[in-house]
Amino acid sequence: MGDLWTVIWNVVFAAGILVTLATIFPVAREMKHHPKGLRVLFFAEMWERFSYYGMRGLLTVYLVQHFLFDQADAQKTYSSYTTLVYLLPLVGGVLADRFLGTRKAIAFGALALVFGHFAMGFEGKPTTQTLTYQGATYEFVTQGRNEDYVAKLKIGEQAYAYEASEKGIAIKDLPANAPVPALLPAGSYELKKVKSEGPFEIIFYIALSLIILGVGFLKPSISSIVGQLYPEGDPRRDPGFTLYYYGINLGAFWAAILCGALGTVVGWWAGFGLAGVGMLAGYIAFVRGKDSLEGKGEPPDPEALKKKVLGPLSLEHAIYVAAIISVPLIWFLVQNNQLVGRMLAAGSVAVLVYIIYHMATACSKEEAGRLILALVLIAASVVFWTLFEQAGSSLSLFTATNVALPSNGFLTISAPQTQSFNSGFILIFAPVFAWLWVKLGQRNMDPSAPMKFALALVQVGLGFLILVWGARFADADARVPVIFLALAYLLHTTGELCLSPVGLSWMTKLSTPKLLSTIMATWFLASSGAQYLGGIIAQLTATETVAGQVTDPAKALATSLEVFNTIGLWSIGIGVVMGLASPLLKKLAHGVK
Repeated sequence: MGDLWTVIWNVVFAAGILVTLATIFPVAREMKHHPKGLRVLFFAEMWERFSYYGMRGLLTVYLVQHFLFDQADAQKTYSSYTTLVYLLPLVGGVLADRFLGTRKAIAFGALALVFGHFAMGFEGKPTTQTLTYQGATYEFVTQGRNEDYVAKLKIGEQAYAYEASEKGIAIKDLPANAPVPALLPAGSYELKKVKSEGPFEIIFYIALSLIILGVGFLKPSISSIVGQLYPEGDPRRDPGFTLYYYGINLGAFWAAILCGALGTVVGWWAGFGLAGVGMLAGYIAFVRGKDSLEGKGEPPDPEALKKKVLGPLSLEHAIYVAAIISVPLIWFLVQNNQLVGRMLAAGSVAVLVYIIYHMATACSKEEAGRLILALVLIAASVVFWTLFEQAGSSLSLFTATNVALPSNGFLTISAPQTQSFNSGFILIFAPVFAWLWVKLGQRNMDPSAPMKFALALVQVGLGFLILVWGARFADADARVPVIFLALAYLLHTTGELCLSPVGLSWMTKLSTPKLLSTIMATWFLASSGAQYLGGIIAQLTATETVAGQVTDPAKALATSLEVFNTIGLWSIGIGVVMGLASPLLKKLAHGVK
């Protein structure tokens, strides 16, 4: 059965690569009919997503295997990082709108990202773990990365495989005259982590902080310039955003494949370094293409930016200095997940109170109904993204431990490379969904926004249940055939295509003019909240590791499947309820379509 799944996977993956490559040429032809500035933004954002997803595919497993984080601690760090990645754009967007202009904000953010990604390449020697028994200390030795990672306990000149459980550590093939027993009872030994010399863990957190800062300036600004390239009413605007969206996913697709390959085969530094090279290419492309933007994205008041506000510093340079000074604060927050959660909760409550107050004092009945619908859709998006974003956390570790990845000469794929599934499926199916919605609309059968959100929730839940079902075909090493992981990502992607393109559009339609920026900020704040909640769920899948190696893959599989089954059923249940309520929710739109 295992060979059959591998053959099926090889055919599916090879076909997916060919189809994805085939889509590049129509996109290149279509780009000729759009402003030159779109090409600049296309490549800049493509490389930014290349750097982000290239690093994301490696991050969680890197923390566990290189720094020997417990899985729960790795999930917390990932949660803090991604929460702040979606939270800081709220600040960066305000600074760009009011002072810097989007072009300068993008350039500064891209430069911070370059330094951050290259800093990730300074990994240093890995943290090691020792075992002390009756006064003697033995070291665990490791080799490989991701799914090929192997740790053994060195006793004398020989290294031995081991298994750990509640009873203790069982050492395999240990000779009778060894200085330790084959079973070390729990409590009879002490495990200790020994960090390598040098400030490499500190550098790691500085790198994450720079990346968070860079995304905060770049992400909210680059999309807005795309819209500015087209005059009001230009029919090329929507196709232009479609091409831009293609660039995002093209970068994400190849990042997972290339950075994942280098990170696994060559070394963590190579995978992270390639992400930095990608971001540097994006920065150069953006700076060199300044003239193609035709003056779009410039500061609202260029003269005000030149005024001295802090000694010899102009307002522009003062903003840059303040941003750099904020890096230690971000560095502190990344390492304090609970504090990030409190900040997020306080911000969310403040925004909700403001929206409700506005509804009660300044809105008509129709406007209030639309805002209520917007909040319902935002709440549904939190549920969806909480599950969807397990890709970089729990699903990443699950893949490295409990998925049988093909490695048979015809096709070899590593755990980080599986994160190309989502972006690859988007490249293939986004045009299909765009065509489908148009055709359904022509027949007056296009589902309402609440129904599309309901479908998204059902599909993301089904994706996790596919993994639960696929576990029936797990091999003796507790590894599920990779085809089930691919099917899970496929359902997550079709769910994303039902929710993501619709969400932003409907936020603008449902909001009142005075609350437009606030509602858009709330939409992105929901993504940040989903990252934090996703971290809490991911921690429930954490399993015991010794020297970075999962001690009991079968138990790890059972733990993950229990969580996947629960969140899958809950998501489907919420989706069904929302689908049943969609006719009532649709009425809250009061004619908005």
